[in-house]
Amino acid sequence: MVEVTAATGPPSTAEDVQWLRVDDLSAAGTVRRAAEGLAAVLGFPPARAAELGLAATEIATNVVRHAGGGSVLLRSLRGARTTAVELLAVDRGPGMVDVAAASRDGHTTAGTLGIGLGAIVRLADDLEIFSPAGVGTVLVARFDADRRVPTPADPTAAGLTRPITGETACGDAYLIRHDGERTLLLMCDGLGHGPIAAAASQRAVAALRGQPWPVGPDRAVATLHAALSGTRGAALAVAELDPVAGVVRLCGVGNIAAAVVHREAKRSAVSMPGVAGVRMRAVRTFEYPLPEGALVVLHSDGLTGRWGPSRIDGLFTRSPLVVAAALLAEAGIRHDDAGVVVARARA
Repeated sequence: MVEVTAATGPPSTAEDVQWLRVDDLSAAGTVRRAAEGLAAVLGFPPARAAELGLAATEIATNVVRHAGGGSVLLRSLRGARTTAVELLAVDRGPGMVDVAAASRDGHTTAGTLGIGLGAIVRLADDLEIFSPAGVGTVLVARFDADRRVPTPADPTAAGLTRPITGETACGDAYLIRHDGERTLLLMCDGLGHGPIAAAASQRAVAALRGQPWPVGPDRAVATLHAALSGTRGAALAVAELDPVAGVVRLCGVGNIAAAVVHREAKRSAVSMPGVAGVRMRAVRTFEYPLPEGALVVLHSDGLTGRWGPSRIDGLFTRSPLVVAAALLAEAGIRHDDAGVVVARARA
């Protein structure tokens, strides 16, 4: 669960720290304590940590009151000289009719986030809400340690991982790298679950992160196959978005799903059979058109393939992080590790 932007200098490194179930009001205290604990690790001033705790309480409370429950993810963001905490809340409630109205203090209409949203708007340094009626809500809020110095986030690519229920280590991991207009994505699913699977996927991330920019996705996959020798192995896919050429180049081994989404169309990509690090036939890179504004999505089999632009109207115009969160909520499987990475072609 790593996000790295290299070659042109990293705006930030993101890490998924902890998923928390929010099924009753008592969970709000758990979310607050976890958020304040992460803030302390990241060096937040006490006053700012307290503000984060207040916002975390409001977010968790409103998920229960207005959606009947959901999940909250704590993420750390580390820039070159700055740090931030991201809170990501996901629920399958009724959604909102009017997000702007719900943001006003005193607005308490049932089915919205309610009176706490005004406080969250004031305390957060960045806030995005996607809440179509009848589908649920995704809320992403960033809280900088120093509000005078924003922690830069990547607006073009993001990923999320979630361990199987009962585990803290996730066997899925991803990598994001940028080189000018090009973007390189890796999605890796270590075989099995728990620490052994996580060790394999993290080895793949480290192997590709430490390499010069690959000649192509097939060469990257060959490098990863060698790096994973001696591990349990992994399914993985590498995508290179090249907006100048107008194509995305994809190479996959095993059951990593890949797709290009543009407007109302979803085009799935081909993956070759095998297990990287154990057995692998000759690999091949496939090219697909990459229209302006298109998204490339890679995910493990911890998400089903039953998603698309027509299922959640307007989702694929939102930020990659919101898209990833909504797909995880829509298609995620609780009895498996889940990982998804989303990128939009750079202009």
